[in-house]
Amino acid sequence: MSDIAEERKKKLARAQDILEYRFENPSILLAAITHPSATEGKPVKFSYERLEFLGDSILGAIVANEAFHAYPELDEGGLTRIKVALVSGTSLASVAERLGFADVIVFGSSERGTGRRGLHSALENVYEAVVAALFLDSGIEAAQAFVSRTLIPKMSLDMAKEPENPKSALQEKLQEEGITPTYKLVETQGPPHDRTFISQVFAGMKALASGMGRTKKEAESQAAKAALDKFDFGTDKDAKAKAKAEKNRAKAEARAQAKAEKEAQAQARAEAKAAEKAARKAQG
Repeated sequence: MSDIAEERKKKLARAQDILEYRFENPSILLAAITHPSATEGKPVKFSYERLEFLGDSILGAIVANEAFHAYPELDEGGLTRIKVALVSGTSLASVAERLGFADVIVFGSSERGTGRRGLHSALENVYEAVVAALFLDSGIEAAQAFVSRTLIPKMSLDMAKEPENPKSALQEKLQEEGITPTYKLVETQGPPHDRTFISQVFAGMKALASGMGRTKKEAESQAAKAALDKFDFGTDKDAKAKAKAEKNRAKAEARAQAKAEKEAQAQARAEAKAAEKAARKAQG
């Protein structure tokens, strides 16, 4: 057995000890702890990238369910702040490091000797990927048990009162105007093991601001922060007036888009109805 294979075998065994769970399909867990730098030239399924995508959604649902039942007195805003705080990159990386995930991540040669530049984001990504791996191997109960043991103990009512994550703060600001912000990844720079992401935040069809980060989440957070700085925190009358005008313009554009979509749908229904009527007349 090669040194690389032996190293991965040991890390896989250690990861299962950390998780307190034995996998029916260990290859899923191996992928979950494998950094993209260790799979260059191989299909994406051999690293944590795809699992991270699935795990993010599963983790969000588990945390939302826990918060919903733990704090029945909280409104949507408070529950959102708790969820955002718990699933933030900093929170997940901290929990993953405390569990010992830094010692089980399989890095490629390009990451060795560099101080593991992406260790923080790797820890966050591996935590999410592990949640997905547990879900795929044994169902939601296994994923929920892991999250409940490792992450949920950090949850507290105080999180509902803490300064908000820029994304949730922007969402609350814009929803006052009936707008829900959306995010779009517009550019990815660098090699797979050392990527930089650039995202834009939109209100309707209007781009508000852009942000850059080592992860997609960080890029979105920076975009939201830039939007807040641009539109919400003017210090003089002119700046505040400009911010208000920009918000009103974004609101008008969002409403215009919704109206146009509604009219298009109505037109399509009318055309379909007319075509059906003509067909019946032709048959008659």
